[in-house]
Amino acid sequence: MSTTVDGAPTPSLWAVVGATGTGKTALSLELAEAFAARGRPAEIVNADAMQLYRGMDIGTAKLPEAARRGIRHHLFDVLDVTDDAAVAWYQGAARTAIREIHGRGADAVLVGGSGLYVSSVLFDFRFPPRDEELRARLEAELDAHGPGALYARLRELDAATAAKVDPRNGRRIVRALEVLELGERTHGATLPDEPVVWHGDTRIIGVAVPRDRLVVRLDARVEAMWRDGLLDEVRALRERGLERGVTARRAIGYAQALAQLTGEMTEAEAIAETQALTRRYARRQVSWFKRYDDLRWVDPATDAAALADSWS
Repeated sequence: MSTTVDGAPTPSLWAVVGATGTGKTALSLELAEAFAARGRPAEIVNADAMQLYRGMDIGTAKLPEAARRGIRHHLFDVLDVTDDAAVAWYQGAARTAIREIHGRGADAVLVGGSGLYVSSVLFDFRFPPRDEELRARLEAELDAHGPGALYARLRELDAATAAKVDPRNGRRIVRALEVLELGERTHGATLPDEPVVWHGDTRIIGVAVPRDRLVVRLDARVEAMWRDGLLDEVRALRERGLERGVTARRAIGYAQALAQLTGEMTEAEAIAETQALTRRYARRQVSWFKRYDDLRWVDPATDAAALADSWS
């Protein structure tokens, strides 16, 4: 923690990042309590794109309010499932929340595994223009033909960006094509070559679990989602317009639960596909965060108080 010229501590921005299922939430709570025990309050800011949505709880492993230990949490349950969780919007909302937290003399703890969302807050990250009508047209093409044809078009227009985008990630492909059609030279789809932190006193913690252990945890968590009532959650969300949503309906687990409800998949197929996609997503998350130069990797069982002291 740095100090002002009169010796008073200045607020810090902490980030707890890593793959899904690694224990980021638990460590963030322990860190916030460790700061409070040292007379420094802390508040938590969500950086999981799907936890922005009201009602998407079981499939996102969202921490219930009753389990938040009295710590203020921000940017949970702020969107309807019919809303588009645009990262450019999120950047402004998260940075506003962090400024307000710092204004109260508290540290902010950014927690989540959505790499682009995390990066948009931590680093000097500017976004190219948007065009709602153009994006709607591209989304319609995606729904009609799948990501393959759009990815081929992206590769022809901007091979460098295409190489950085998952060919199965239709949403990222659509965004890249939108930017290119608006006349921008390139979308980029990644961090700047030499990212500069947005807030001067920033500390980044990566929570890591060995791959073999993580796979077991993730597969078990998906099975638990179905046991805990994910289908009932999705039924309720359908009544609130889930199938009209651009982002929410494609979320891992939710898309498969929808397919089960419509008879396109059996339960076993829905669970198996969710497990496979979750494992793949976790690999991409780890690859994303490995690019952070100043990240400190820790085990989820790391003592939070000792971790906080090590940065003092």
